[in-house]
Amino acid sequence: MIIESKAPTRVDFAGSTLDIWPLYLFHPGSVTLNAAISLYASCRIETNGSESIRLVSRDIQREESFPSFAALMKTKRYRLPLLAEIAKFFCPQGGFTLMTDSEAPAGAGIGGSSAMAVAICAALDRFTGAGKSKEDWIHISRDAEAIVINVPTGTQDHYPPAFGGAAAIELPPGGEHRVELRVNLDELERRVVVCYTGKPRQHGINNWEVFKAQIGGKRAVQQSLERISEVAQSMRVAFEKPDWKEAGRLMREEWSFRKRNLPTISTKTIDRVIESARRNGALAGKVCGAGGGGCVVLLIEPDARDRAEKAVTEAGGEVLHAAIDRRGVSVVFR
Repeated sequence: MIIESKAPTRVDFAGSTLDIWPLYLFHPGSVTLNAAISLYASCRIETNGSESIRLVSRDIQREESFPSFAALMKTKRYRLPLLAEIAKFFCPQGGFTLMTDSEAPAGAGIGGSSAMAVAICAALDRFTGAGKSKEDWIHISRDAEAIVINVPTGTQDHYPPAFGGAAAIELPPGGEHRVELRVNLDELERRVVVCYTGKPRQHGINNWEVFKAQIGGKRAVQQSLERISEVAQSMRVAFEKPDWKEAGRLMREEWSFRKRNLPTISTKTIDRVIESARRNGALAGKVCGAGGGGCVVLLIEPDARDRAEKAVTEAGGEVLHAAIDRRGVSVVFR
């Protein structure tokens, strides 16, 4: 038996970090805007006719094996903890090799680990016949990631891999839910450029520092997050009109408040890429995810793509050619 799955990564346009519980409870109306992109994480499960389990990550060239699922459960430390922790949720019977791969660069900030987690959930769900929903996969993925990185995580990274398209992740008390953005995806695709600025020095640490500052009562961070929440709500309206110049203005504002939260969110390369692109037809740019490196998403005028992409390269970034994924996670069984 062979099961193969793949799930898209994402870019976030506004409102990220607020999806981490309980931050959104302090900023009523919070919403995160994001879109799935065609850089994929993949998973392959192949049965082996025994009880042994082999976990393999091709992109980081690491693997580990266990004589049985019971042995995996008893293990205290893993070489591939995300793979192992997700396997625990599904309690698979029988031996298999689970192999993962990713098209996202290291530390890209475009939800590569979340896409990987959703792809693993989809494959294991089919393998075990668990019959869980995509929402179940999203929450399993979130919890497995939190176990691995030992800090709170949000859910906005997991919705694009599961569903594809562009969406508003609404964050009311009682739990988040996904609403499709009423935006022409072809037009959005023409207006988005994704570029890589290098691996963060401390990937993922920025969100935790912002989280602690909000919970700890740091007024400046609380005010910045409140403004980010308001801007994200307004940007949703601008996307759906559509009013691209207003969306660009709001993205610039979101980025200015995000940078105030922590000095390590931006880098010299990120600043140089955004400034250079803006001089060459980009309406706005912001870092994806927690920042400190990784990817930048630019909102551009469609006729300025060649100029903007050239400016990104000359400023030290790498353009990642990615379309909007319309499908979300897919699973093939044979």
